Amino acid sequence: MSDSEGEKKHFRFGRMAALAAAALLAGAWTGGCSGGRLEIRSGWEKSLLASGENRGEKAGEPASGENRGGKAGEPASGENRGGKAGEPDSGENRGEKTEKMPSEGSEKAVKGGNAGKEQSRPEQDEKPEKKKNNSSEDEMLPERYDAREMGRAAPVEDQGELGTCWAFASLQSLENSLLPDEIFDFSEDHMSKNPNFNLGQESGGDYIMSMAYLLSWQGPVLETEDPYGDGISPRGLKPAKHVQEIRLLPPGDRQAIKQAVYESGGVQSALYTSLQGRDSLSGYYNRETGAYCCLEEKTANHDIVIIGWDDHYPAENFTSEVPGDGAFLCENSWGTGFGLDGFFYVSYYDANLGKTAIQYKKTENADNYDKIYQSDLCGWVGQAGYGAETAWAVNVYTAGSEEALEAAGFYATDKNSDYEIYLVRDVPEEPELLKDSCFQQREKYASGHLEYAGYYTIPLKEPETLKPGERFGIMIKITTPGAVHPVAVEYDAGDGKCRIDLTDGEGYLSPDGKQWERAEETQACNLCLKAYTS
Repeated sequence: MSDSEGEKKHFRFGRMAALAAAALLAGAWTGGCSGGRLEIRSGWEKSLLASGENRGEKAGEPASGENRGGKAGEPASGENRGGKAGEPDSGENRGEKTEKMPSEGSEKAVKGGNAGKEQSRPEQDEKPEKKKNNSSEDEMLPERYDAREMGRAAPVEDQGELGTCWAFASLQSLENSLLPDEIFDFSEDHMSKNPNFNLGQESGGDYIMSMAYLLSWQGPVLETEDPYGDGISPRGLKPAKHVQEIRLLPPGDRQAIKQAVYESGGVQSALYTSLQGRDSLSGYYNRETGAYCCLEEKTANHDIVIIGWDDHYPAENFTSEVPGDGAFLCENSWGTGFGLDGFFYVSYYDANLGKTAIQYKKTENADNYDKIYQSDLCGWVGQAGYGAETAWAVNVYTAGSEEALEAAGFYATDKNSDYEIYLVRDVPEEPELLKDSCFQQREKYASGHLEYAGYYTIPLKEPETLKPGERFGIMIKITTPGAVHPVAVEYDAGDGKCRIDLTDGEGYLSPDGKQWERAEETQACNLCLKAYTS
């Protein structure tokens, strides 16, 4: 796509479809950095984000609002992920094949985008040993696995008539990851009524909203503190745990999904279903066997939790003629009256399950750090970059007291990213900040490689004591193979979904770590780059 100088060209898009490119903003990047302009675009192309339920629609039709603004049964405006209708988005693709945007000298600035409730604990075997990494090549996995048999499946719940499957799937996956050692019942009401998003509970949601809520420590809170379905959500509740790492598995990677389920007890995913509830019928679903398969690629409209698999699950159990045996065991949020006491099987050959797969990898006690510094309460809405695999970003914060800086947190926007984390001390105020090249006075505190996309909290090599009132900068150099927008950002995509506050951040972007620009002022975005202190 192209844009004439000085014009803005807007494309409507739906978060449901993929948070696709929403606008092209012209205006030269004048920092003299590599001759290019800063590019920002919406994230999560080629991922299917479940928006909620299809309750009330005709069988075979998607939920109203499932496209975030498109008519039921039609793709969201702008669902084309930044290209012409029906074409994939240019840019990084989280492991799928798409055309790349120009990686050099781009002439556009692109913007688009245990105090828990008591539960009975069944007899259980030992919890699978946690691995040092999450490679799908870690070990030989069994031909059959059922998290329930390991005491790692949270009880089935019922979302009722609200479009909150995404919140139930997120928190069930999180609860599973803590079992059997810790038993929690977290509040879906609190997550789905997050005031930083404008969507009501009937409108659906997606895992990007879940991640934003959890990673900013807005939750999870206990179900007893905010019961589901009462129409209210108290303010000022404290999180019961701190989520510090969430991994996004490669789309359709069956082995990676199995490995994550084996490690964490469950993986949040999405599928397309024409079912309208526990008692409805669908040509894709065999009620007698609790087996589901849709062989057609469709926009996902319902989130569930994968809790196991069976490589020999009979192909004959499905209504469709599938190519072979094998299925994932999934937990639904339609109560125990659905399927097999609330669970059901989805064929390995279902065309939609597993295109999004979220593992809640690391959750810690709520006293792990005393404070989180952040400016991205709506989370990873888009990505920024300069038409190259590498970009630099820094967020400047002011220490509230004498405290120890212990860790930094950020998103890897695609697989196999390399990072370097720096600290800048005693950062001056603007405009001296940019004039004095103070960001050159940085010290490296961590570096590493990340196999999967997702959010990571990286401890510094040693805690650094901050002075009361000291302005300090957390800086990252991120390199993501094949990317042209490697930095995750929060911004107003113009779809009315998020409440973005640009006054709470002070972020800077650079293609080379030398020339910098103010992200909030030149690009109207906040950087997804957090700091943790004690």
